[in-house]
Amino acid sequence: MKEIRIHGRGGQGVVTASELIAISAFKNKKFAQAFPSFGVERTGAPIESYSRVDDKFIRTREQIYNPNILIILDASLLETTNIIFGCNKGTTIIVNTTLSSKEINKILLDKWKFKTPVKNIHTLDATSIALKILGKNLANTVILGFLAKNSKLLSLESTKEAIKEKFQEKSKKIIDKNIKAITSAYQE
Repeated sequence: MKEIRIHGRGGQGVVTASELIAISAFKNKKFAQAFPSFGVERTGAPIESYSRVDDKFIRTREQIYNPNILIILDASLLETTNIIFGCNKGTTIIVNTTLSSKEINKILLDKWKFKTPVKNIHTLDATSIALKILGKNLANTVILGFLAKNSKLLSLESTKEAIKEKFQEKSKKIIDKNIKAITSAYQE
């Protein structure tokens, strides 16, 4: 079973990202869960959401404390909140940032006293891609294209199908832009 924890701020599509991961996994004939963790927070407040993907039925329903994959939609959280709790040197970390993997590792080692450098840090300036293609700072779908390429957990096709299903009530233009955004990140 692969467990994914997503961190971001309210309004950045954190919950939508976990739902899209689950839908994409279903499209790949896998079992999946998606659920958020937040209280009365408002737009801009730190929130987290979770996804699980497996080849067999998933019985557990608890939060994810030791993720295989950690997605960070807002890198400023690395400076203010210990969002890397439960991670280890084998955790794959995907960060929406202009910083390099080496710079993110330095933050983990210096600020959060991470014991050893993380080998699987991937950085992507998803915000720039989102602004260019979507016209707004919603990097959640962009990151999913990057996740599909770098984790082999989802396919690009299943992620496109998840976008179509999740956004079916929205305009074709919005669906097409999001598909273009995930494709761009996949090719990054």
